[in-house]
Amino acid sequence: MLAQPILQIRQTPGRIHIDADPGTFSIRQPKADISQRTEPAQWSIRYFRPEMRIDQSKAFAAYHGGNMIDMNSMIYSGIEQIFLQAIARRVEQGNRMAEFFKPGNTIAEVYGSDTKANSFPEFRGPASMDNVDITIQTRPPEISFQPAEVNLQVETHRPEIQYTRGKLDIYMKQYPAVQYTPPDLDTYM
Repeated sequence: MLAQPILQIRQTPGRIHIDADPGTFSIRQPKADISQRTEPAQWSIRYFRPEMRIDQSKAFAAYHGGNMIDMNSMIYSGIEQIFLQAIARRVEQGNRMAEFFKPGNTIAEVYGSDTKANSFPEFRGPASMDNVDITIQTRPPEISFQPAEVNLQVETHRPEIQYTRGKLDIYMKQYPAVQYTPPDLDTYM
């Protein structure tokens, strides 16, 4: 029996080669710019000197009668009292003279014993250790405070992002092939 000729088929598969490198990111963000302005705090202190008042009018009134108006007022009111006392004494003397028949009410005894002179009214004030009044008036200081102010201005910068693409190479490392090997026909004939 004769052998049948055999057709040989050889197939070579295709190979694709991929060479890939990943892409890279570069991110950079510049620092923010800060400007600062400060206004310092301020104190304002205003103080007042104490005020001292010395009132010596009562002491002067005790020394020499004080001012003219007060001294004249005391003399006028004193003369009025002396005048009323003199009238009362004259009335009493008149009443005694009306009873001249009683012993001791003679003209010599009634008017002769009246040798006391009428005194001038006291025009000076009373002497006292409290005649000088001292008052001291103080005022608290006026304090105003203005706090410090800080002004900040911040300028931010956006991040700078750069992307570098990676490498992607695709190529055929081996092409597919089909190889047919026919049988030797000469040997069979």
